[in-house]
This record gives sequence, C-alpha cells and structure tokens, in this order.
Amino acid sequence: MKILVIGSGGREHALVWKLRQSPRVTKIYCAPGNGGIAGEAECIAVDVKSLDSMVALANRIQPDLTVVGPELPLMLGVVDEFTRRGWRTFGPSQAAAQLETSKSFAKEFLQRHRIPTAHYAICDSPEQLPDALAHFHAPIVVKADGLAAGKGVVIAKSKDEASHAAAEMLSGRMLGEAGARVVLEEFLQGDELSFLVVSDGERVAPLVAAQDHKRVGDGDTGPNTGGMGAYTTPSIIDEKMRDWLVTHIARPVVAGMKAEGAEYKGVLYCGLMMTARGPMVLEFNCRFGDPETQPILMRLESDLVEAMEASIDGRTSDGDFKWSNDSAVCVVMASGGYPESYEAGKKISGLDVAANVNGVKVFHAGTSQHDNAFYTSGGRVLGVTARASGLQMALDRAYEACSMIGFEGAHYRKDIAARAPKK
Repeated sequence: MKILVIGSGGREHALVWKLRQSPRVTKIYCAPGNGGIAGEAECIAVDVKSLDSMVALANRIQPDLTVVGPELPLMLGVVDEFTRRGWRTFGPSQAAAQLETSKSFAKEFLQRHRIPTAHYAICDSPEQLPDALAHFHAPIVVKADGLAAGKGVVIAKSKDEASHAAAEMLSGRMLGEAGARVVLEEFLQGDELSFLVVSDGERVAPLVAAQDHKRVGDGDTGPNTGGMGAYTTPSIIDEKMRDWLVTHIARPVVAGMKAEGAEYKGVLYCGLMMTARGPMVLEFNCRFGDPETQPILMRLESDLVEAMEASIDGRTSDGDFKWSNDSAVCVVMASGGYPESYEAGKKISGLDVAANVNGVKVFHAGTSQHDNAFYTSGGRVLGVTARASGLQMALDRAYEACSMIGFEGAHYRKDIAARAPKK
C-alpha cells in the first residue's frame, strides 16, 4: 500500500520510520518532509496551509492511507475533504479538532462534560481582563485561544504581568489571530504527563504515557517551546492510573464529542497535570505530539498501519498495541536563539557517527540536504532518540549521540527525565 504522511518535523520522521516497518507498506510519501525524512520516504512539495494544494497532491499520488502530522491541516478540514473524496485518512474532522484549535472550546467542553481541569475565564477584549483577573491568585496561566505552535502560553508571576500578556495577545501584536481571544487559568502544581489514545469515534486504545519538557532551559527555565525533549518508561504511570485516565478522561472526551455531533477519530493527546487533587487536563492536541512521538514509537512493537486502519474502520480495541518494556528518551537539539529568532543554514556534522550508537535513532525535525550534507532549517533541528532496558542507559545513549553532533549555535537540555527517578 501507498502511504502519504503530511508534515515536515521530527514527529513526521518518526511516523515515516515506524510506518515503513509494516510489511504491508510498499511506498511512503512525505509532504513536504525534510532532509532526514528524504532518506526514508519520497519527499514531495505541498503547501500545508492550503487545502487545495494537499487535495491536488493526493489526487496525483492516490494514497491508500494518509496520516496527518501537524495541527494546521486538521484545522483546515483536510480529513473531511480527503474522506469526502474516498481517500482513507487517519485523523479527526475539522469539528472534532476544535479540541486543539480553540482553547476556549476545549475548556467549555471539559466543563460541560465534568472532566477535571483548571479553573478558567475567557476574555474577548482588554476591558474584560480586570473583572476576570479578580477571580485568580498569581501565578496565572495566560493562553492564546488559537493555534500558536506551542508558544501561545505565558505563566505570569503577578496579575499585572498576566494583564500585560493577555492585552498583548488580544491586540494581535504577539500572536496575530491566534490571540484574538484569551483563556486565563489557575496555575496547577504537579508533574506534567502526555497521555495519548487512538480512537475510532467510540472506543479508545491507550499508548504508553510520556513526559515532555516545554521550557527551553535546564531546570524548566526560560520561555516555552514546542518541546525540548521527552521520555517514556514502563513505570511512568501504573496500570491502575492508566485505567483511571482512560475511564475518567479519554473515554468521556470521545463520548462527549460523539454526543455533540463531532465524532472523534484518530489520536487524542491529553496534556495532563498530575496534581494533589488528581489528574487534570491542561490541553488537548488532536494529533501525535512532538517530541513525545519519537520515544513512544521507539517502544511500539506492533503494526502502526493496522492500528490506524482500525481507527478509520471503527474497530479500535484496547489490545491494539504491543509495547516493549524498555525505556526511551528523545533529546531535542535546537538552533541558537530558539525559541526566539534564529539563523538557519548551519552545516551539521557527526550524524553518521551518532547513528552508530547502540539503540539510537536520530530523527530530523528542521533540516535540509544539499551537496551531500545536512543543514539546519528550523528552530528544533534534531530529535536524538534512544531506547534501552533502563531509563539511565537510554539517557546515556541519547546524550552520547548528542555529544557527537555539532552545528553552530546548537543547544539542548542536559536534564531530560531528571524528575523521573523521584516518582
């Protein structure tokens, strides 16, 4: 079968790598892909901001299965359009993807269906801020309502700072249209957890849980990013907690969406805070997370194509996935200056040597290839991912590989999974 993967980041490289392992796959296209993906799939130009461009591409190659990586095509309704034309597509509809594309929709949905989440307020104008802020104690989380590529969240240490951040978002200066409405939230204390399930609109099958590291600097310092690394271990949550999350969060979300006429198919990513009051939903993504997908798929031992087809056909079951008992870690190597402005076009060295470290796979996130060399082309450049029988060994392997790779301005966190042993 022919598979089309839409997207160009580290998540898409991991998806291509895993999908290729299915004996049923004869050809993989990735649109637009990147320098590293080109070694494992045929990269093909497409404008992911244009529905017409994606339809024209699929019309040309006639894929048997399309897998949507990033959020923007989901917001544009690519799944609806492809499905209408008879192309089997893994992912949620435009209406179902509102769980990610509108923070205010998600918060109101959670409240309607009594799914645990932080106290919140929604503001459409600066004039509403003083009244809304009166209900909060600092620190306060300020979120842009729309898509902001992981950068639309500010944790304000005071009400003044929250008011300023919210006003900047609402003015359009900070994030454009994404900030036309803002959500204020109480700040939750605890450990973050990424809990992903695959759904067929009714049933859900959980993936192994992971933990992401959003802040750019060691010790969770500096601004938020799209994610600087992630890890997954068999003990990150126990079976009892996994079942609780399925019963009290994942299934009620899928049932609630169906009841509201927006059946949810595809991957549902629940970003959770494990608080003293119990697990609470921070946000949803309606697709695989990046960088969590890289270590999660390193542990997957069953056929990803089968699981995706089961989701499309309405036959997802709890036993869809088989997992290794190993641990896996992804360390993101980023461009100098990221997540603010950075320069691209820096030559990358050491990839060949790093690839030889036992248990390591280097996923490309923002690279281009020309003249037999790789160059940086994005903020997050590489996801150096390792699998091993224990977490410490996986970390050692990932960091050994990182130390072999170089490009001007490269930086990465040295404390991925530092909190894990204390659980």
